[in-house]
Amino acid sequence: MQPENNPFDSSVGSGKLASPRNIALLFAFIILCGILISTQGVGAGLGLMALPFVWLYLYWLFKNPIVGLYSAIGLGFILLGITRYFKNLGQVGMAMDGILFLTYLAFIFKNFRTKIDWTPAKKDVTVLAAIWLGYAFLQFFNPEVQDRQAWLAGMRGISLYMMLIVPLVLLFVDDMKKLNTFFYVWGIFSILGTMKGIMQLTIGVDPWEKAWLDAGGAVTHIIFGKLRVFSFFSDAAQFGSDQGYTAVVFTIMSFAKENWKKRFFFLTVALLAYFGMFISGTRGAISVPLGGFALYFVLKKNWYVMSTGFILLAVVYIFFKYTTIGQDNQQIRRMRSAFDPNDPSLQVRLANQRKLSTYLASRPFGGGIGHAGVKAQKYLPNAFLSQVATDSWYVLIWAEQGIIGLLLHLFILFYIIIKASYLIMKKIRDPVLKIKMTALVAGMMGIMVASYGNAALGTMPTGPLIYVGMAVMLNAMALDDKIIAEKS
Repeated sequence: MQPENNPFDSSVGSGKLASPRNIALLFAFIILCGILISTQGVGAGLGLMALPFVWLYLYWLFKNPIVGLYSAIGLGFILLGITRYFKNLGQVGMAMDGILFLTYLAFIFKNFRTKIDWTPAKKDVTVLAAIWLGYAFLQFFNPEVQDRQAWLAGMRGISLYMMLIVPLVLLFVDDMKKLNTFFYVWGIFSILGTMKGIMQLTIGVDPWEKAWLDAGGAVTHIIFGKLRVFSFFSDAAQFGSDQGYTAVVFTIMSFAKENWKKRFFFLTVALLAYFGMFISGTRGAISVPLGGFALYFVLKKNWYVMSTGFILLAVVYIFFKYTTIGQDNQQIRRMRSAFDPNDPSLQVRLANQRKLSTYLASRPFGGGIGHAGVKAQKYLPNAFLSQVATDSWYVLIWAEQGIIGLLLHLFILFYIIIKASYLIMKKIRDPVLKIKMTALVAGMMGIMVASYGNAALGTMPTGPLIYVGMAVMLNAMALDDKIIAEKS
């Protein structure tokens, strides 16, 4: 009878490095990195040094495909801001496509020897995502489309990511632990975003951010000599709107009767997110908590909470609309301008909408995805739509996909909001899950309100977060049934 192997006798960690072969391989790898750095530059050497970490990540991903979903959430926060530091990344957005497709590949390989059960993904939210993506594909044949590359670039953020993310969430996020992990990833990146924003506000921007401001970013990010903080996001508007979204969701989640560590984390994220929203100088961001908490008070179905909540919202509205308190503060002064109907910026937006109304009167399917707004100037510098700022997310959908596309989009959004609200008020039994679903639906409503003034809804990182929220909310009953069964 052979003795059992003692796991402590096996070589692990640094013990494996003691092998002459492994030491030789390590030295060869170091020498190769040195040669590449000296001949091809630092970038090539760093790329080679990153290969072991890439291999470890892929191993982890194919072993646990849900890692890809969490990675996509984190990637959404930093992806657009990376372009300030690396100028030759090409289509940087393709990294999101790549990680999502890799996640599907990992899921298929993990279940290669068994029949994959797609049943969890067969939900109405998946059908809605498929319809929205189908309409986007039909836009490829829109006679107004002048550049297919512009269509491809615009279609991904508007509809493709929704179609890729929703089924993954339905397949992977099937218990409270995985749902909480999603919130932890979200919260950690939000904290990092606020910390970076505080650094910009107190210490100043770094050389790469300064170069970005000098190249044109200062036009919208330095107002009367004051910086609108943008953190590592694409711009201050996206930073402010996303922080407002985070603040609403994590504030409401902190009300759940969970252990103090979770509640402390959620409350910390919320408070920092409010501060991030404030220092961004994004006027439209204030509408996220106003719209989000308005729905939250309704969903509580408690007249005392509802009346108290609406009084508080009224106080906030009166503070910004009818007082001059804090007018010396640049951030307060800028947010207060969002309540001024005569604000010059608002008048410019209304004038642009009148131009679009005339242009789109004979174009019910719009001018083509990727063809409207400043971003379209990369592909169509002289086209009519690329010369008109869209600003609003809904105006962007209307300009690119016409009144038919806008109505379809609004139907999908309100279907999800209304059904999720019904499940919260009538169906969900677990009190903690109910609070978290309420947080998500209130946050989504806040973003929907804010998207009238900013293109917040479909831009990273808010877009991927919203798509995860959509899937989780309409999968609430499956989560609720599992939680109740485990408690029983």
